Amino acid sequence: MVVSTPPPNFSSRSSAISLSPVLQEPLAPPKPVSTEAMFEAKRCLDVVGAAALLVALAPLLALIAAFVKLTSRGPVLFSQWRVGKDGEMFRFYKFRSMVLDAEQRKVELVSWSDHQDSITFKMKKDPRITRVGKLLRKFSLDELPQLWNVLRGDMSLVGPRPAVPDEVARYTMAQLKRLSVLPGLTCLWQIRGRANLPFDAQVQLDLEYIRERSFLLDLRLLVLTVPAVLTCRGAY
Repeated sequence: MVVSTPPPNFSSRSSAISLSPVLQEPLAPPKPVSTEAMFEAKRCLDVVGAAALLVALAPLLALIAAFVKLTSRGPVLFSQWRVGKDGEMFRFYKFRSMVLDAEQRKVELVSWSDHQDSITFKMKKDPRITRVGKLLRKFSLDELPQLWNVLRGDMSLVGPRPAVPDEVARYTMAQLKRLSVLPGLTCLWQIRGRANLPFDAQVQLDLEYIRERSFLLDLRLLVLTVPAVLTCRGAY
């Protein structure tokens, strides 16, 4: 079983948020390398990397699933609608790290967010997180099921983190540009402070990645993600 949130209600479209005015604006000067070749190389890295990690981490994934199931009431996985490239909606998966009614209780906690005056909600001592969930979030283990999203093509190993629809609905035109590429499992701001960074700083780093993206940059960010995760800085 999977805890899932209801599909978002956007009157202007059934499966995507309209972004055409934003995406018609150039993001950066053309790069000398072929965009198609870069896309193919990136997709190859995504498929090979995600498949290899799913196989290699299978025992760990099974162990995490057992701990989640045995230590709190509810299913192992949590799924939620997220906004992907060009506003396309997709089902996003992670190990459940919160109590069953976490989404309903979020309304009561908005005023306690550590990201005040921000679009995003982050709370260091979120009472909805389970005991096992605290450990999973500390080392980002709850995000491992998104390797399946990478295999499906909803996400990439590297790219801006996928946002929920109600956050995207409040984006400025500049912030919407972060939706011009596939969302990722890790990104530039994940290795430069993670949740400790305010949303505006996260967006600026996402746009920097979009301007400078390349196959080699993806490899570099994947390598740097390992120590960033192990040090747990900004993880909550």
